Amino acid sequence: MSDQARTVRHDESTVLERLARGEPLLSLGIRNARTAEIVRIASTAGFGIVWIDLEHSSISIDCAVQISATAADLGIEAWVRVPEREYGVIGRLLDGGVTGIVAPRVETAEEAQQIVNAARFPPRGRRSQIALLPQIGYRKLSAAELMVAADRATTIHILLESAKGIDNAGAIAAIDGVDILHVGMNDLSVDLGHVGNLRHPDMLLACKRVIAAAHGHRKLAVAGGSSDPELCLELLNAGAAPIIIAAIDTDVLSAGLNQRAQEWVQRTQDWRKQLPVTSDTVGGGR
Repeated sequence: MSDQARTVRHDESTVLERLARGEPLLSLGIRNARTAEIVRIASTAGFGIVWIDLEHSSISIDCAVQISATAADLGIEAWVRVPEREYGVIGRLLDGGVTGIVAPRVETAEEAQQIVNAARFPPRGRRSQIALLPQIGYRKLSAAELMVAADRATTIHILLESAKGIDNAGAIAAIDGVDILHVGMNDLSVDLGHVGNLRHPDMLLACKRVIAAAHGHRKLAVAGGSSDPELCLELLNAGAAPIIIAAIDTDVLSAGLNQRAQEWVQRTQDWRKQLPVTSDTVGGGR
């Protein structure tokens, strides 16, 4: 059993239990797709998490919940990075099928508590009551049963992307209802004055401070934003939870299109080289 499995609470989401046991989960970021087909493709490829980025896309709440509800049917976690700490939007996302809220640019315990208030039912939060939820198959439960089941199906991620947020990691991790502290390495590198240098000693120290703060309160920690596999493994060895941010749909689409274009440019260049040289080719020689 891993150190994380011995320290994380086991009365919460099953995905937390899997991560605490050291089970790697591949995650796919969604910024471009607008239909549920993306989740089916991700499922076939072996992804266990999709996270829908409403902070850096124009995806609507309706699209987000349609994608999330399909993910629930396929047994995939569906998390949403929200663009603001807005009580009503978070509630609508969770009511529609989302299983995790990722809250960016949180810097204080008070700000983190706002997220918990919006996403958790009483007594830990202030989420509004609802009778049926897609996350539990629209089964009719008593209000008390539904609150427990919904809370268990929901994970709350707090993104720390500034020096102030890193300094307050311990107080944020102490909040009942916060599950994962997530270092946003790209924005943090800007805030610390090391733009894009994710291996700077200050960056690595910040990640390790957050990991220690999370473990001190029996929570999980993640560091995201790097496409460097070696850095990812280094942070896993330092105690980060094995959420592998393996792809974002825009990046995959861009890389795939560039690869196809280059392949076909090369093929057509090779084809032209083997053509006989003649002045009678179509369109030539007048």
